[in-house]
Amino acid sequence: MEQSRRTFLQYSAAAVASTGTVASRNMHLVLLGDSIFDNGAYTGGKPDVITQLRNVIPRGWKADLLARDGATTEGIAAQLARVPPGATHLVLSVGGNDALMQQHLLRSSVSSTAEALTVLGNAVRHFETAYRKVIDACVARGLPLNVCTIYNGNFDDKQYQRIVQVALALFNDAIIRTATEYHLNVIELRMVCSKAEDYANAIEPSGTGAAKIARAILAVINSEGNAETSRTPPARVARIFHGQ
Repeated sequence: MEQSRRTFLQYSAAAVASTGTVASRNMHLVLLGDSIFDNGAYTGGKPDVITQLRNVIPRGWKADLLARDGATTEGIAAQLARVPPGATHLVLSVGGNDALMQQHLLRSSVSSTAEALTVLGNAVRHFETAYRKVIDACVARGLPLNVCTIYNGNFDDKQYQRIVQVALALFNDAIIRTATEYHLNVIELRMVCSKAEDYANAIEPSGTGAAKIARAILAVINSEGNAETSRTPPARVARIFHGQ
């Protein structure tokens, strides 16, 4: 009988662990970055990302918004300085404004495709250098860090939309490669916000998009429960989450 009881308890514990959630612990999430998270000014009164996130996280969890509309990689250090002592997880979405500052390159005249790729490549190289410094600073806090790609936006001009999508792929490549090297989870915002209704304008998430982003954040945090209960070392690749 005692052996049966021990066996039952072992299987019960395994069943709880297999759920892959971390709801039994009180988490404190901190959102860093730009208007992808700080989108309250664009939702027309509908819940923004931080409100949506606070609505879906388990009771006892906390979520703080340190991201600021318009922020670039240069602004993350100031946000990190405000991370509260009780924080348990960082979620970063930055790079869209860095890319936006290079928007003029998409309309510049070049003599060849090779020249165009060289111009874009130089811009991405500068971004990657700045982005890696941000990741270094975040990792130095000693907290689990999850990062986001840059979504494609929702431009009315479909030809320009295609051009933006191709250009952003280069910036996102830098983000994903960096995440891979640091063994970070990635929220793939190109898949999270993939419909026109997910955008309030060309580049900001709507209330609908905010809800999807919040669910994606929760999914990536819960995924760490699987990592904690698994005996398998984490793969040396970035794990991608789309939150659908």
